[in-house]
Amino acid sequence: MQEHYIDTPSQLQGLCDQIRHSPWLTLDTEFVREKTYSANLCLVQLCNGELAACIDPLALKDLTPLLEILVNPQVIKIFHAGHQDLEIFYQLWGQLPEPLFDTQIAATLLGHGEQIGYANLVQQLLGRELEKGHTRTDWSRRPLNSAQLRYALDDVIYLGEIYLTLESQLRERQRETWMQEELKKLSDPTTYANSPDQMWKRIRGQRHLKGAQRAVLRALAAWREDEAQRANRPLRWILKDEVLLELARRQSTDITGLEHIHGLESGTIQRWGNRLLQLIADSKTLPKAQWPLNDARPPQLSHEQGVQMDRLLDYLHQTAEEEAISPTLLANRRDLERLVAGERELPVLQGWRWTLVGERLLEML
Repeated sequence: MQEHYIDTPSQLQGLCDQIRHSPWLTLDTEFVREKTYSANLCLVQLCNGELAACIDPLALKDLTPLLEILVNPQVIKIFHAGHQDLEIFYQLWGQLPEPLFDTQIAATLLGHGEQIGYANLVQQLLGRELEKGHTRTDWSRRPLNSAQLRYALDDVIYLGEIYLTLESQLRERQRETWMQEELKKLSDPTTYANSPDQMWKRIRGQRHLKGAQRAVLRALAAWREDEAQRANRPLRWILKDEVLLELARRQSTDITGLEHIHGLESGTIQRWGNRLLQLIADSKTLPKAQWPLNDARPPQLSHEQGVQMDRLLDYLHQTAEEEAISPTLLANRRDLERLVAGERELPVLQGWRWTLVGERLLEML
């Protein structure tokens, strides 16, 4: 295996000329984002089974030769748990690598456990133990030492062998269509576009809010998202989640009320207090029809519906055991609660899940 460190334009162009016609490439990134909203890309690792390379974006202002390969439809781009890597590429270029393959998704579909880590998968499939000592490395510091580069390269060197193994197993078990369906969301650009109006749904504890409180939280979370993007600062540096929740609960009408919010610092009140009060006031006056729906709150089921739930869960677990996969891959308890309550726009009633269990679940109901 040839191994390279790429930090000049000529080296990058030479590498891309070598890998341009590869049938597949494994990819990984290293980044830091503790002090920024957007991730700071610090390293791109790739391998085609014959050569492996660490590309230094901090030394290279123009990664266009690499981008041309990433969007080449003739080259399969392989990641493990690639959501964050793909988000970075999308933020940088407004494009996603295609076509994609994610070994974590494939492993889940083949019964290797949900969200299995790369090192565990390497151990399970290849019997190799990987070094785990550099997970907290500051990848923005230079120079990187040999141990750090070894760790980074190992993240892509074994990924190709894993891909070939899992891809073969998917074909043997006739689950290629499962994989294709699961990859659709990963390759959808809207997955990585953070809509400010939807950010309130990501705040833990929002499902306990009622009525106009949710409208207030939506406005505050959208404002925080816009402000964090503008300043390129982490969301928590603008306002923490727990502060947003308390503001939505109390709905303060003046600066004195804001001063009683635990965690809302005086400097923040001086800077944004009037803006927060305006957002709260505007949201409180919205008509009820414009309040956001709380999709996270499970429906209230009758006793009879509870009995139906138990039957559906039994069938779901039985099928999952027969297929040697996790039952939550098919549907979680909340999905079934909504199914029993009458909802039909659910993942379990779509695609391969519909064929495997969804149609039968409706028949049982």
